[in-house]
Amino acid sequence: MPMFVCSSFHIRKDELYVILILCLTALSVKSENIKKTPKQGPYLPNWDSIDSRPLPGWYDQAKFGIFMHWGVYSVPAFGTEWFWHKWKADKNPRFVEFMKENYPPNFQYPDFGSQFTAEMFDANHFADVIQASGAQYVVLTSKHHEGFTNYASNFSWNWNSVDIGPNRDLVGEMAEAVRSRTDIKFGLYYSLFEWFHPLYLKDAANNFSTQDYMKMVMKPQLHEIVNKYKPHLIWSDGDWMCPDTYWESTDFLAWLFNESPVKDYVVVNDRWGQGDSCHHGGYYTCTDRYNPGVLQKHKWENAMTIDKTSWGYRRDTKYSDFLTMDEITQTLAETISCGGNMLMNFGPTHDGRIIPIFEERLRQIGAWLKVNGEGIYASHPWTSQNDTFTPGVWYTTKNTSVYAIVLDWPENNTLNLGVPVTSETTTVHMLGVSTALQWSKGTQSGVSMTIQFPVLAGPQLPCDYAWVLKMDNVN
Repeated sequence: MPMFVCSSFHIRKDELYVILILCLTALSVKSENIKKTPKQGPYLPNWDSIDSRPLPGWYDQAKFGIFMHWGVYSVPAFGTEWFWHKWKADKNPRFVEFMKENYPPNFQYPDFGSQFTAEMFDANHFADVIQASGAQYVVLTSKHHEGFTNYASNFSWNWNSVDIGPNRDLVGEMAEAVRSRTDIKFGLYYSLFEWFHPLYLKDAANNFSTQDYMKMVMKPQLHEIVNKYKPHLIWSDGDWMCPDTYWESTDFLAWLFNESPVKDYVVVNDRWGQGDSCHHGGYYTCTDRYNPGVLQKHKWENAMTIDKTSWGYRRDTKYSDFLTMDEITQTLAETISCGGNMLMNFGPTHDGRIIPIFEERLRQIGAWLKVNGEGIYASHPWTSQNDTFTPGVWYTTKNTSVYAIVLDWPENNTLNLGVPVTSETTTVHMLGVSTALQWSKGTQSGVSMTIQFPVLAGPQLPCDYAWVLKMDNVN
């Protein structure tokens, strides 16, 4: 504790408090700087430097995550999470008519805020379901393009989940539940822009020569969520309307990687400004539901949705709008084989529930991964991504083993493969089946090996879709 000797001059009590605060702050800053010395870097606020930062290893090993789009758009729950924009900006007839038929003439979108109640939300249940999915990370919306924050933002007065609606810190509750009950990494989605924020509209009208919205809302909120919730991942979005110089993205990322409390482990995506996607940042997302089907040179992610058309929950869905497990496992196989991660999205209801079909899909993919995760988690792309003879066979590798993800059970239990080069010591196992499978060298043109699938009754099958073969001593 520093001592102040004041024998030769007089210091007022209020001045002494100021001196003490300044000294303690200086000591704290010095201590924090010592603790937060970056392992690499320092990184400069330009893309050459930012892009040189190695991607923290946990992300590539994780392979599979869960996305949650949740906000005021979950109240009308109609059409899309872009409901407000479709209704007011696009004046889409379908959305305009929906409002005329169901709400009073003077009803405005912010009136939905008080109806975003989340009274059924149990963060522990959400964490348990996400853990059951086999996900290694989860990304929750802290703010979507509507500007409503799922926490008490100091820069979104009366348009956040603590001031109105739930009157709860939804981000904080979810972060606590995930971290206390699971080993899943907690991440946050954040929209850089807001459709109808007056400061953003003013900057847009000035062709983004002014930066009032960025300085007074966006950048403070990004610092807010990093310092308060310490996410492992920041999923940036809403960047495409203007260049990254307006957003001062490289300045923020330099702070994030050099000085922030998450600097050593945080992962970011590529949506930091007009033209940056698929070129700069951390891992690449390129487009929504990005699934190139071929090996990529840079780490990437397929952010996709169980509901084929919407990211948020909507009441106008039909059963056919939801992906089947065959479609989900196919997407996962294609994504992981080509070097990507899959981030699978669902949308909770306005009152805080996971509807049964979403929970079913999460638990189904978790059951599949419990059997077949060996060929997914911490795997790498093999020399070939898919088979040259039989369609619907995708490869991964880990250690010295090669894994073939077979999307369709072969006719007559006989699978012909064109890629693996066998030897006398080659062995083949189906994950979830104890006995080795019989195989032989291929006799047809283009077939390198033929594998006999086991004859199993329904309950004996290790899973109901996409079977994974583990092959050792193949090239």
